[in-house]
Amino acid sequence: MTASDLSTAELSTAELPACAIDAATAHLRDVLAIALEHGPGRRALVVYDTRTGLARALTEAYRRNLPQDAEFVDFDAVTPDQVLALFKTLAPHDLVALVQSSNFRLDGFRLRVELFKLGLKVIEHVHLSRMPGAQGEHYIESLAYDPAYFRGVGHALKARIDRARRAEVRGSANGIETVLRFDAPLESAKLNVGDYGAMNNVGGQFPIGEVFTEATDLEAVGGRALIHVFGDTSYLVNRPEKPITIVIERGRVVEAIDSTPEFDEVLAIIRRDEGEVWVRELGFGMNRAFTRERRVDDIGTYERMCGIHLSLGAKHGVYAKPGFKRKDARYHIDVFAVTDAVYLDDERVYAGGAWTVTG
Repeated sequence: MTASDLSTAELSTAELPACAIDAATAHLRDVLAIALEHGPGRRALVVYDTRTGLARALTEAYRRNLPQDAEFVDFDAVTPDQVLALFKTLAPHDLVALVQSSNFRLDGFRLRVELFKLGLKVIEHVHLSRMPGAQGEHYIESLAYDPAYFRGVGHALKARIDRARRAEVRGSANGIETVLRFDAPLESAKLNVGDYGAMNNVGGQFPIGEVFTEATDLEAVGGRALIHVFGDTSYLVNRPEKPITIVIERGRVVEAIDSTPEFDEVLAIIRRDEGEVWVRELGFGMNRAFTRERRVDDIGTYERMCGIHLSLGAKHGVYAKPGFKRKDARYHIDVFAVTDAVYLDDERVYAGGAWTVTG
């Protein structure tokens, strides 16, 4: 039997090869030591499940990296109250790693947020069941932590974003060329590059690799973009047979050319509940494990793909804008633009599928 003969569920539960576990061990060693700066004298708690091969592989990698006194708890073998009680035994700067085939539910306890409130370092792996078979190996590759790349390029991008007066994203596919213009300065960029020195919280959802911003004036965004992947109503990667051209005027999507029923459904839901489809986030994905061709099904993981992604919908909790009320902004749907070039002012910062800036 070959991998193509197996169902998605069977692929999810199948064991990953030993080389993948070895790779996960090496990558998490760097994440723990360099990004999280977790060292001797600090406790570690790993809460995991065994439902998928990827979850089991990551749990084994943590066992190989953490000292013998680290605590490992099978989420499915205890009660939520027992898990919560364990969290409360930890001290600030201790580590919690969450290895979740789906996502753990703890009676309204907003897991990562509440752990940060306790001053804990957090590594969260979530929705692992959405990445069956070879996708699990892609996910493991995405955990590789190269500080020179993530921190060097990340801070260089932020510096250029923060001083830029305008930006431009250019793409082409199937004889169609598009230009999306941000004819206004950009908001101060936020970093997700494993450098937590200037941040209140240490850690977050992995994999990492992103710098993001948005236009200070949302109505200054206009033009066209070719969408090669979008997040559907199941939070999964949806790749249309050919890229969809979205037409943006004054910061809103006004047309979708070569659309699909699934993309039309996403737009219809946003319009039903928000009235119009705003374009907000401008994301500079940096994770080189993911490309247009090498994908995983979980949209929250694929978001780190090395290239440009946008968000559709009024919701963006990081940047407050006049006229946008949090209670009314419901949607933040990631869409991924075919990207050949990115310009910040007159400087090209993306070419050949890679970021070209240095610190």
